[in-house]
Parts: sequence; C-alpha cells; structure tokens
Amino acid sequence: MLVNLHVKNLALIEEAEVEFGPGLNILTGETGAGKSILLGSIQLILGGKMTRSMIRANADYALVELLFQVENQAACEALKALDLEPEDGQILLSRKMMEGRSINKINGQTTTVGRMKEAAAVLLDIHGQHEHQSLLYPDRQLQILDAFGKEEIGTAAESTAEAFKKYRTCVAKMKALDMDAETRSREIAYLEFELGEIEKAALKDGEDEQLEAAFRRMSSSQKIREALSEAAALTGAGEGSGASMAVSQACRVLRSVGSMDPEAEGLARSLEEIDSLLTDFCRELSACMDDLQFDEEDFYQVSRRLDMINGLKSRYGQSVPQILAYADRQQARLNDLMGYEQTLEELKNEQRAARGELDRACRELSERRRACARELEEKILAGLKDLNFADVKFAIRFSKRKTYSENGFDEISYEISTNPGAAPGPLADIVSGGELSRIMLAIKAILADKDQIETLIFDEIDTGISGRTAQKVSEKMALIGRNHQILCITHLPQIAAMADYHFEIEKHTDGETTVTQIHLLDEESSIRELARLLSGASLTEAVLRNAAEMKRLAKGGQPAENDV
Repeated sequence: MLVNLHVKNLALIEEAEVEFGPGLNILTGETGAGKSILLGSIQLILGGKMTRSMIRANADYALVELLFQVENQAACEALKALDLEPEDGQILLSRKMMEGRSINKINGQTTTVGRMKEAAAVLLDIHGQHEHQSLLYPDRQLQILDAFGKEEIGTAAESTAEAFKKYRTCVAKMKALDMDAETRSREIAYLEFELGEIEKAALKDGEDEQLEAAFRRMSSSQKIREALSEAAALTGAGEGSGASMAVSQACRVLRSVGSMDPEAEGLARSLEEIDSLLTDFCRELSACMDDLQFDEEDFYQVSRRLDMINGLKSRYGQSVPQILAYADRQQARLNDLMGYEQTLEELKNEQRAARGELDRACRELSERRRACARELEEKILAGLKDLNFADVKFAIRFSKRKTYSENGFDEISYEISTNPGAAPGPLADIVSGGELSRIMLAIKAILADKDQIETLIFDEIDTGISGRTAQKVSEKMALIGRNHQILCITHLPQIAAMADYHFEIEKHTDGETTVTQIHLLDEESSIRELARLLSGASLTEAVLRNAAEMKRLAKGGQPAENDV
C-alpha cells in the first residue's frame, strides 16, 4: 500500500508530506484548495506530462515521492518480472522535475519514466474525474473484459495476435505481387540490371576493407617517395650536387688556409664532420628510395576497384555483406516474378492457410471471452445492486466484426436496463453521468480483486449522486477498503463519514503567496469537517450533532440523543 507521499514545489504546494493508512483514506477540502494538485502529483509518477507552470513560482524544481509497502505476493512477482526488488518490503518511486527534463528513480536508482510507470501500475490504480466516460467506448469495454479474464484469455489472445501478424504478412506479399504484365516486365528488367551489375563485380566478403587498407598504404608510399626525392634534390644525394657539393667545396677552401690560422683549422675540422654526416645521410637516403617500390599501375587498379565497390555501396548497401544480402533478396523477388503464376498460386494457398489459422484462433479467443463475459456479467450485476441499482439488468453482447484484427473479430457492447420491464440497451443510450461513475466503481472493484492491486485512488467518484445512492456508494467504498487501501477525494459527507483516515486539504494566503497544506484530522476535527460538508460555513449545534451521528453510524454504532 501507499504509506507516504512527499510533494515539494508543485503548483500551490510548497512542501507536504502525508502518511496514509490501510483501508479508506478520505481527502476533503474547499473547492480550489488543491485536491486536484495532490492527485496530479501521483499522476506524474504514472507518467503524466510535466509543464513549467506546474513548478511552484520562484522554485527551480518540483519533487514527488511515493513510498509503497509491498506485502502482496502477486505484486512482488510482477515487480520481479520488471527486475525490481523491494528493499525491506518497500518501493520508493521519485520524480524530480526541472524545466525541460526530469530525473526519475526507483529505490534510488535512476530509471526512465516508462519503467517507473510500469512499476506504479503494479502498485496502484487511479480513477480520474472523467475516466468513466471511456466506459462508453466498445474498445475500452473489450479491454476491461480481457483484463478480467486475462488468465483464461491470455494465451488465446497471444495466439490470435501472432496469427493475425502472419496473415497480414501474407496479404502484404499478395499485394506486392499484384501487378499487370507491363509493370512486371519493367520490374524484371530492372532486377536483372541490378543483379547483373552486382554479379559482374564478383564481390568477395571483406574485399572492400582489404582494398581500403592497400589504397592507404600506396597513397602513403607515393607521398613518402615524393618527400624523399625532394630531400635528395636539396642535399644532392646520388647526384654530386646540392648541399653535399657545397659543403665539400667549403671544406677544401678552409683546409687550404688551415695552416695559416689555428681558428680556421678548427672550423675546417668541424665542417669535415658535417661533410661526413651529410655523405652518410645521402647514402642512406638513396638506399631508402631504392627500397621504396611504388607501382603506378597497381595503384590505379586498386583505386578503380575501390571506386566501383563504393558506387555499389551507394546504391545497394553500406558493406559488401549488405550488398550481397540485397542481391539475395532481389534474386528471390526476381524468381517470384519469373515464376509469377506458380508463386501467385503458392501465396494464395499460404494466405488461405493463414486465414484459416487466424479464424480458428479468433474463434477460440471468442469462446473464452464469452465464458469470462458470463462471469463478469454476474459480478458487475452484484456490484451494481450494492450501489443502489435496485431493478438493474446488465449484459455483455457480442457481435462479429467484418474484418479481423490483432484482437480477434469480437465487438462487444455493455448493455444495461435500470427500469423494470425495459430491455437492456447500450450504456451511452441509458445511463446518466452519476450512474456511469457507479458502474465504473463496480468494475474497478472487480478488477482490483482480480489483479490484487493494493491501492485504489478515486477522484470524485461521487459526481452526480446524492441521498440514498451516495450512502450506498459510501458503503461500497468501505467494503472495498477491507481488502484494499483506498484514497478517495470526495465532497459528499456520506462517503467522508466512512473514513478510516480523514485528511483535510486547505489553502492559505498571506496576501502575497498562497500555499496548499494537508493534514490528518482527529475525531473532533473530522466531525467538524463533515458538518461543513453538510451545511457549508454555518456550523450550528444541530449540524454538528448530525455530523457526529453520521460518523457513529458509519462505524456501525447507534446515534446518541444529545451528542454534538
């Protein structure tokens, strides 16, 4: 269950921390106090979109943290399937939101919004103010049925989806092959041209890499040879000219005067060493040039082959293996076109077989759905009677779609009658908004029991109801609260009176800033809040007595004559 909610810098909430308990947790407050903000914070953990306007004014970020105590074995197994392990039986989901980005964590480990949404879906189910409207759509009705019967329906649904995928592939093949003789002739000619070009190239796996390496080596050899040749021309290596000749001549000149001047003799000896080193350099340079072989013809052939392969890459693939794989696909396509009549007949047979397999899978899925639908009908009918639908009839009608889909060929309609003697009709034609919300409440309770979801959140499920119906809804909420934790935002005192934990949401302002706060009410404060819900701002002794009596009756006690 959800044991702790921490919100910071979100809209009107500066910082709030709430510890929820088991059973029925009721949240009440004046209109505009911030009840929707609190619920919105939880929806952010479920992957809701964040906007800059949601971050509190003058704050750099907003933070939402939900701490769950996981005791349900089914929830533990579902989390394990997501590679998530509760730490000391707890899961902490946190989302820190800044402008343009968010940081999402599960038990302190950074994760994605999608992964956190998957984890949250295991732990809680949330029903917003307008979600019950989705119940009017056949697709949503089918989703509910499949969710209810997933253990019985699951394998058949998977088989149907796989059969539909196979059938759709066959249809696509048939469509691709469907062409007139002229179009087929043009495509054959084009395929033959492509295959001829690839075949003529006689490609070998890895050849492009070998050629690129050889090209780089030869290109480098040419540049090195050009550099060596220029150095040889400047130094005179092998030619008796250039720097070598000039140094030798300088040596002779200095030696001729060396006996006349000791300093000139020293310079002559230094220059003789340079002459010796330069002679050795020229000899080594000549040897290096002799060893460096470069064949212009080889370089031309390598360059030409590489250009041809790169041209094929630009048209058929990024590597030799990709080009050869492309050729195999085109050859298969050419074979199909060359043997058009035979291929067409084979595809027709394949499509007939796939359609037959799909039809069998759809029928199996439909049979299992119908069996689950009968059980779901009974449960929804029982739930509706608990919610003050006295003379109600409920049925799930099946019809067959004209086309197949990955969900089979079933089209269903939830039909209801709320008046004696009236035949059941589609929900959209029969029920009001308040009735629709009660139907969704019944369904949510059924699915929660089926999936063993511990925490259910309802946002104003009481819209459009009052009086005896409101009392029935409150009793139903209390009943669900025996096996699940419920968080319910309400404005009806009948529901609020049933609270195991009653929280009040208040808005305060000092004239410059406005903040929303939430706090747990004690018994006396809860009665005063019930009185406010009953009569508004004027809390008379009579209203307070009514609130106290309502609270006592909700706990199964007897009213006291003079209790305030």
